[in-house]
Amino acid sequence: MAHRIGIDLGGTKTEIMVLDANGAELLRRRRPTPAGYDAALRNIAALVAEAEQETGPGATVGVGIPGCISPATGLVKNANSNALNGRPFDRDLAGLLGREVRVANDANCFALSEAVDGAAAGCSIVFGVILGTGTGAGIVVNGAILEGRHRLTGEFGHTPLPWPRPDELPLRNCWCGQTGCLELYLAGPSLARECDGPGYTDASTLPARAAAGDETAQATLDRHADRLARAFAVITNLLDPDCIVLGGGLSNMEHLYAALPGLMRPYVFSDQVAPRIVKAKHGDSSGVRGAAWLWPPR
Repeated sequence: MAHRIGIDLGGTKTEIMVLDANGAELLRRRRPTPAGYDAALRNIAALVAEAEQETGPGATVGVGIPGCISPATGLVKNANSNALNGRPFDRDLAGLLGREVRVANDANCFALSEAVDGAAAGCSIVFGVILGTGTGAGIVVNGAILEGRHRLTGEFGHTPLPWPRPDELPLRNCWCGQTGCLELYLAGPSLARECDGPGYTDASTLPARAAAGDETAQATLDRHADRLARAFAVITNLLDPDCIVLGGGLSNMEHLYAALPGLMRPYVFSDQVAPRIVKAKHGDSSGVRGAAWLWPPR
């Protein structure tokens, strides 16, 4: 196999990475994602052409998108980039590039990257979760993405907050039409809104505030960690993962890695709580690396 090209198609930026046969990075580049479906396709095609001019032709191409290809229709569904929904993205891009293209959800790509050669390398069952402006996840079993019949696996953010406490009722209304979705409690914007008062608009500032003695910030972080522990306990009871990998901006909150195992213990149906909880090795490169790894080693 020649090189692998990975593409991470986001709402605001498109990233390309080229890996050699051993997974070493040869090239990485970002560009703004243009408005409109056709323009986004042409932008990807131009990035691929430029990359192959520098690294050589004949690379495989994998793409991570903020949605998935419906097995029923062959069209993109559930994408928060609305221009993709209802479009035969993989077929259209393959036509432009003149080769087969593999497409997967961007959170699945993140989990795959960390399972192949990241923080969870060598683990049989990996749950990778992105805690950022939203909450998404992917599941990798024995080196392969577990997509499911309807390609719904990993919709972690749209499962309900488990074991809600009285002060958490009534559960919050989600844009998806349901109530109590985890994204409303675990994502960065939701965490920032937990603090009443000015100056708490950025969740990333909360750990430093707490360390400086801010009781409001500390109480907010404690509630968030407890909710995340309950959510991970459900995942552990269902999947029994070897490793849970955290990505996204909130993965930089170092207190989570020490606190979560103990907080999970009362909710896990086992005599021990064993999954390792670790930060992503490849950081914000994991999604694009995982897209490249949609073509596994032969």
